[in-house]
Amino acid sequence: MGKGFFISKAVLGAAIVLAVAAAATIIALAVVYAQEKANTSGVNQPDRPGASTVPPATDSPGTVPPATDSPGTVPPATDSPGTVPPATDSPGTVPPVKPWDRYRLPGDLVPDHYEVTLWPRLDKDPVKSYYFTGNSTVYFRCERKTKLILLHSHKLKVMEPELEVVGAGSPPAPALHKYWLQNETQFLVIMLQEPLSPGTRYSLHTQFEGALADDLSGFYRSQYVNETGHTRVIATTQMQPTDARKAFPCFDEPAMKATFNITLYHKPEHTAISNMPEGKTTMIDDGMTWIVTSFQQTPKMSTYLLAFIVSDFIFEHENTSDTEIRIWARKEAIEEGQGKYALNVTGKILDFFENYYNVSYPLPKSDQIALPDFNAGAMENWGLITYRETALLYDPKLSSAGNKERVVKVIAHELAHQWFGNLVTIKWWNDLWLNEGFASYVEYLGANKAEPQWGVKDLIVLNEVYRVFAIDALASSHPLSSEETEINTPAEINELFDAISYSKATSVLRMLSNFLSEQLFVKGLSAYLRQFSYNNTIYADLFEHLQKAVDDSIKLPKTVSEIMSRWTLQMGFPVITINTTTGTVTQKHFLLDPNSNVTRPSKFNYTWIVPITWMKGQTKNNISWLLERQETNPEMKLNGNEWLLANIDVMGYYRVNYDERNWNNLVEQLSTNHTVNI
Repeated sequence: MGKGFFISKAVLGAAIVLAVAAAATIIALAVVYAQEKANTSGVNQPDRPGASTVPPATDSPGTVPPATDSPGTVPPATDSPGTVPPATDSPGTVPPVKPWDRYRLPGDLVPDHYEVTLWPRLDKDPVKSYYFTGNSTVYFRCERKTKLILLHSHKLKVMEPELEVVGAGSPPAPALHKYWLQNETQFLVIMLQEPLSPGTRYSLHTQFEGALADDLSGFYRSQYVNETGHTRVIATTQMQPTDARKAFPCFDEPAMKATFNITLYHKPEHTAISNMPEGKTTMIDDGMTWIVTSFQQTPKMSTYLLAFIVSDFIFEHENTSDTEIRIWARKEAIEEGQGKYALNVTGKILDFFENYYNVSYPLPKSDQIALPDFNAGAMENWGLITYRETALLYDPKLSSAGNKERVVKVIAHELAHQWFGNLVTIKWWNDLWLNEGFASYVEYLGANKAEPQWGVKDLIVLNEVYRVFAIDALASSHPLSSEETEINTPAEINELFDAISYSKATSVLRMLSNFLSEQLFVKGLSAYLRQFSYNNTIYADLFEHLQKAVDDSIKLPKTVSEIMSRWTLQMGFPVITINTTTGTVTQKHFLLDPNSNVTRPSKFNYTWIVPITWMKGQTKNNISWLLERQETNPEMKLNGNEWLLANIDVMGYYRVNYDERNWNNLVEQLSTNHTVNI
């Protein structure tokens, strides 16, 4: 008999009685607790995450003084710029999700134009430190009947908004009921007494104040020590992905494109620049002299591509074409010639991309500026690209060859975006990989045009493909593309800026260009850019235009979309094993740790449609497509000392393994003649 234990009947009976009594006590306590919770539920409980505690709302939106047109005369803001309605949900019920509790705009209102005036204070105020004031008017069209205006605003003190109808013959705009800032979701929430009318165009005017902080995001402060030892302060921007809302209230999503008129106030010793050329300059005097610089209206564009800078920088420039090119930096750096290399290669790269895309450069100028404090390597703001100093400046006396290579590649990357990303923009951030992967791929083409003797294109294998193999071979990797509904918060958006979105996307698009041919790839790309200029797309739109270029030109085993979905919608990559004794070709999800547990499901069961480039001996063969986990290709069956090499020039995003005999034959070939023509 096995080991065990025994309980007497008396002990068992006593235990049952105690258990029943304990259960009855727990039930009674639960009832009392539920009653008490029902009595207190909803009392002084804010019904929106991130909303600060405020007095109960009234019909009056507040006692904020009316807005004026002059920036800098904004009345002092308080922490509670408006009033918040009290919670009204009945006790014991789960409150419904309000529109301002979601992170995405509802789409009821669509902007088409902004007029933005900003006045940065670059001298430290004893009370406010560094700050800026401003006003903005956004013109928008109502698409669906609504009594709610939602637009983004973050870390701004907003005065009472003013709503008006645009156009004669329309009823007056509804009166404001109440408004507040929703901190968690970064919305300015405006509730109206009556609904807006679909099809009607409105304008919303706001005045605001914000800190000119040194946090490297939104409208922020940078500083440096000049050649005389004095600290100089500049005001600059970094909007991508979700920080235009820190500069002024706006519909801060990529698909909410509009035109912009930007005006900046600054001192005479400073210069103001923005996306477009300077339009008009005036002077005012309020006890001090200020310059008011207005800029030409931008094309239709996304908020994250806006840029405006006030500084004491100077520039190198070139006017050899229709596009004015200027390189801005600290006076000392420009006078030492550190901007000359960037100026020299920019024109060459712009010319290359105009020919490559077969689309003219969309703007009249290309400004590039080197900033002392900058979070990213560079940012493709349309017409005003911002860089770290090390990514734009090159000192022939001190900089290395590696520095020079980095400068030309980063410039090429950002200039590539002026078309792919700026002229045509992704609808939402889940397709970031397409934006960044494409620019990362063609940066090598642009750099190669500027420095053809360097062989820059060969570096893509080492810098991109092999680099990301190590990351994408982990069970914790992620697909290139996500569902739009999976990416909502600013934190989730920022997480997408990783090696997968850059280097894997580069590698996959390079593979796509290779099996289509560069000629067909560029043909489809040009048609895509022309059709969607000044608009937004999803990745499937590019694949559709590439398919149109392919039709009647080459034969693919599946459509471009079907092939590429395997590479964009599931993580990882395959290892292709070729057995040259049998001609068997197999694929398997490659993992650095073969024993790791892959928990992310794939509707394709981690199989890919693989274009295998290969050669037998010195004979290069046509692409062989692997559609299943295992297939047999009789042409890959070898005899004796014959050898086979697959994935020529590592054009495919996969690894390759062979049987032992083929490995030995490859080693023998390398030992006897490693320069065999491939």
